[in-house]
Amino acid sequence: MIKLTFCVRRLPELSLEEFHRYWLEKHGPLVRRHARALNIRRYVQLHTLESPLNDALRRSRDAMEPYDGVAELWWDSAEEMASGTRTPEGQEAARELLEDERRFIDLAHSSLWVGQEHEILAG
Repeated sequence: MIKLTFCVRRLPELSLEEFHRYWLEKHGPLVRRHARALNIRRYVQLHTLESPLNDALRRSRDAMEPYDGVAELWWDSAEEMASGTRTPEGQEAARELLEDERRFIDLAHSSLWVGQEHEILAG
């Protein structure tokens, strides 16, 4: 399996609460609706918490400001991922998802990549 990791920052005019609510309640169901057309096997949102613990962790490593969240999407293979956008249905799904992302994600200050997980410790 391969995974797309998308570290997202919200548009500056949105509060963290507004961003998380839109992402979970509007964009999440949109991804679910298009998952079959795009061959997506799994989708998870990780919402960053406003917490003193995050501030302490960042200071302990002299790290940059956190992303507002992380989206994780899984496919069986790179070919399965690519084949999802080869059909008219998949192309329309991808277009609709990107159009929606522009409503709440600061794409220029976000980051995404495809990788392969290596499990080191299982729960």
